[in-house]
Amino acid sequence: MRRTRTHHNVYVVLLDDRIARMRKVRELNPDRDPEKPCVYVGMTGIDPARRFRNHKRGYKASKYVYKYGLRLMPELYEDLNPLTYDEAVIAEQGLARKLRSEGYTVVGGH
Repeated sequence: MRRTRTHHNVYVVLLDDRIARMRKVRELNPDRDPEKPCVYVGMTGIDPARRFRNHKRGYKASKYVYKYGLRLMPELYEDLNPLTYDEAVIAEQGLARKLRSEGYTVVGGH
């Protein structure tokens, strides 16, 4: 029997609000609440803090996190982890949809 590995994580990065000036970001978030923060939602097979550091140094980085990433927001994701890969894919998409529906400006969350 194959064991299911639960070492994947979803994570959320707080982004500088300047990202909301980008046309593509505004188009992805037509119902954004300017009072709520801009965030990036991602998933990883490593610790979210390590993944954030990789983004900031340009290693396999999202251009949004590389340029605009400020810090992790564990309060938005820590209760979801750890996950299997398949669960993380679903959780990443679901968390992005949930945050967007609450008025957050969201990028990532593929």
